[in-house]
Amino acid sequence: MAKLQPMRYKDYVWPHNPRSYTITYRRRIAVQEVPYGYYTMQNLGLGNRVMRGSGEFVGEGAYEEFKRLAKVYYAGGEGTLVHPCWQSAHVFFAKLSLQQMPRPDYVAYTFEFWESYDRYETELKPVRRNENGTAGGSTYSSGSKTEATYHTVRKGENLWGIAHKYHTTLDKILAMNCGLKNPNLIYAGQKVRVA
Repeated sequence: MAKLQPMRYKDYVWPHNPRSYTITYRRRIAVQEVPYGYYTMQNLGLGNRVMRGSGEFVGEGAYEEFKRLAKVYYAGGEGTLVHPCWQSAHVFFAKLSLQQMPRPDYVAYTFEFWESYDRYETELKPVRRNENGTAGGSTYSSGSKTEATYHTVRKGENLWGIAHKYHTTLDKILAMNCGLKNPNLIYAGQKVRVA
C-alpha cells in the first residue's frame, strides 16, 4: 500500500494526516410559495464547498504543533489546500477548535475550510455584435455609449452572479429593472438590464 502524502495548506504541512476529512457540497435553492398551497423552486447555483476534519497531535511538542497550525489560521487570507487523495482547492481557513484541554503531549482539534469561488471572469471581454445585436448572452443596442445593455439569463444563473460579471451591484440591477420584484426569482431567457 502506497504511503499518502501529507496534507498541506499554504506553507503549513501536517506532520501526519488528520483522522477524518469530509467535503460538503451545497446547492442554494429558493422556494417561492404560490396561490392554492403550491410552491415553485429555483436553483440559485452551487454554494461553496465546505471541507471539515478532525485530528490529533500526539507526542512531545504536540501543543507547539497546534500553535503552529493556529498561527496559519490567524494569518487569514486565501490559500491552496492540498489533500493527499482529493483535488486541491483554493480555500479560506474558516474554523479551528480544540476538542479538549490541551496537554503538552496530546491535542485533539477540528478544522473547517471554505472553498473560494474563483471561476468568475475578472474583466469583461470585448465582443462583436451580430446583425441582430446579440453576442455572448448579452444584447447591445447600436449607437451611443449611453444606450442600455441587457443580459439574457441562462439556466442556473442568479442576479448576484450577473451583477458580479458586469462589475455592478445587485441594488443597481434591481433599480434598472422595475419588473424584478423578487431578486431570487429569474428565469432562463429573461432579459435583464445591466447598464
